[in-house]
Parts: sequence; structure tokens; C-alpha cells
Amino acid sequence: MFIQNLLKSLPLQYHFAKAGITIPVFLPPLVSFFLSLVCGVGGVSGAFLLLPFQVSILNYTAPSVSATNHLFNCVAIPWGVYKYWREGRLYTPLTLIISLGTLPGVIIGYFLRVSYFIELKNFLLLVGIVLLIIGGKLFFDLIFPPKKEATFSYVPPKTLVFSVAKLSFEYSSRTYEVSSILIFLIASMIGIVGGIYGIGGGAIMAPVLLAFFHLPAYVFAGATLFATFLTSVIGVIIYTTFGNGPDFLLGLLFGIGGGLGLYLSAKLQRYFPPKMIRGFLGIVLLYIAIRYISKFFE
Repeated sequence: MFIQNLLKSLPLQYHFAKAGITIPVFLPPLVSFFLSLVCGVGGVSGAFLLLPFQVSILNYTAPSVSATNHLFNCVAIPWGVYKYWREGRLYTPLTLIISLGTLPGVIIGYFLRVSYFIELKNFLLLVGIVLLIIGGKLFFDLIFPPKKEATFSYVPPKTLVFSVAKLSFEYSSRTYEVSSILIFLIASMIGIVGGIYGIGGGAIMAPVLLAFFHLPAYVFAGATLFATFLTSVIGVIIYTTFGNGPDFLLGLLFGIGGGLGLYLSAKLQRYFPPKMIRGFLGIVLLYIAIRYISKFFE
């Protein structure tokens, strides 16, 4: 209540009709800039933190909040993806696998969001458990790290094998080999989660690739962001088609701030060692997980 009263006392108040909230017009881009800046180094747009901000702080709880979060991704992510692409760090094979996996899920996710998961606490419990497992795995790897961590390299990944069964590539003097099918299936499930909650899926996919496949964030960050962008575009279209479209002005303001944050984070990523990225994502995921799970029992 204190935060809500504080926001009401600030200047430049504006009423966002679709969301049904009145807040300072400068608040959305300011908040999204900060969230995207700190999350972008791990290949995450910041949408998974932006939605709790809208729900808990702004009291925007209608199903259209998921669409507004998707719109944020649509506006913000291209800024960061462009930076990765320009530097040759948008790794095409991984981008293709993740994108093809997550796209169908967002359609299924919408119908689950407006049916069973219209009760927000039901989905909070599910997401909380998933994030708790991933966050715990990240911390396990932080305490017991792989023998050799990848370091940033200006040389893009070199593909050795790219097939339906396997993806193998070389990066920073190390060879990585993963199952294309397994990543595709995981991306499909994550796409459903992202479609329901409006996070695009990158917030979950990035830690999975980091914790369970031990891929360097320097390689997958652009791929997870691009896949999140695609699923979010589909998400906005579906939510709008069925009458739960976003608050376009609010989503645009969030997107402008987030775009600047993601562009800057892509530029700064090379200065963040893998342990720092793993530790940061682990802390954030565990915090959100505990908070979501506790809300289910309130």
C-alpha cells in the first residue's frame, strides 16, 4: 500500500484505460530499462520480473496483463537481438531449434491462461516449482562448477554437426554437443508456460541451457531472446484476436525502456563471467520461485 500511495504522489500521472491503472507516465520505461539491463546479460528479456511488477505493484491482474507483457517483448527484444546479430552472435542453429519448439506452445498457453490459469495462484505454484528446480541447479553448478568454463570469444560458434538428432559446435576452444530433439521438446513445453504467463519462455529456457546443458550464455543469449520475440508476437496476435489484447500504450512504454536496456546489456555481456551470470540468474529465480509458491498458500 505504501508503494501505491507513493506512486500516486508522483507527477505526470496518466490513466491507462485497458489496464485500469493510473501511474506516472515515466515509470514503465524506467522500470523496464533497469530490469532488461540486469537480465539481458543472461539472455532473458526481463519479462518474468516485469509481470510480477505489474500484478503486485501496479495491481494489473486481468488476463490482458499477459498480452501486455508479450507486447513488451515485441518492442524491446529486437534492440538486443540486433546487437547480437550485428556482432555475429545470433547463433542460427540454436535459434532455429528453440524458435520452432516454442512457437506452437504459445497457442496452447493462451487457452490454458483464460481457463484453468485464470486463477493466478494455480499458475504461480506451477511456475514456482519449475523455477525452484532450475534455480537450485544453477546454484549447484555454482558450488560445483564444470572443470572449465567458457570465456567470451569474438569468434562466432563454429558448427560441426547440425541435424535432427544432434547439434555440435565449437566455441572458445571448447566443443559442445547437445540433443537437438531434446532441446526442441523442452522448448515446446516452455513455450506453453511462456504463452500462459506472457514471459515468452526465455526466462526459463536460458537457465535450462545454462544449468542442464552447460552451454555458454555468450552463445545462447541471442537465440533465447529471438525465440522469445517470435512467441510474443504470436501471443499478442492470439490474445488480441480473442478479446484479451494488451494495453498498447503501456506495453509500448515498457518496450521502449526495455529495448534500451537490452541493447546496452548485449554490449556489456562480454564483461560478465559465467559464474556471475549463473549466480545472478539463480538468485533471481529462487526469489521469484519462493514468492510464487508462498502466494499459492496465502
